[in-house]
Amino acid sequence: MAPRTRAQLAEALRKRDVPDDAAEAVLERFSEVGLIDDEAFAAAWVNSRHAGRGLARRALAAELRRRGVEEDTVKEAVEQLDPEQEAETARRLVERKLPATRGLDPTVRTRRLAGMLARKGYGPGLAFRVIREALENEETEGSAFPDDPDYPMDSI
Repeated sequence: MAPRTRAQLAEALRKRDVPDDAAEAVLERFSEVGLIDDEAFAAAWVNSRHAGRGLARRALAAELRRRGVEEDTVKEAVEQLDPEQEAETARRLVERKLPATRGLDPTVRTRRLAGMLARKGYGPGLAFRVIREALENEETEGSAFPDDPDYPMDSI
């Protein structure tokens, strides 16, 4: 069984028609012996989902809230992510997606990349900064077909 939050376990007990006082006693005992630990769950969730799916703080916080984690615990867990670590993850996501957008209008490329980052919870400021950097880096690295009209095509 995968780790669950206290709220998720309480809901499961409610669905099975366990009386509220019995469910509370079970949940309290589980907490005492360390079988339920929302703080540990939240910390592990943030590390796993950020590393695995590239989710930003905002998306991670929303997922934890949906799982019934208390707001203070959510804030503590997402504060583990260093802003630079989050920006680096956004850069890697854009670098992975960038080749699939080559040949498209720059506005379309930007919109698609920004949409991808937004779905992962990145704010517009960070998203557009990272996208602009990636597009500028792509231009300075050059391509196999330079824009120079005097480039000798027979050398290709």
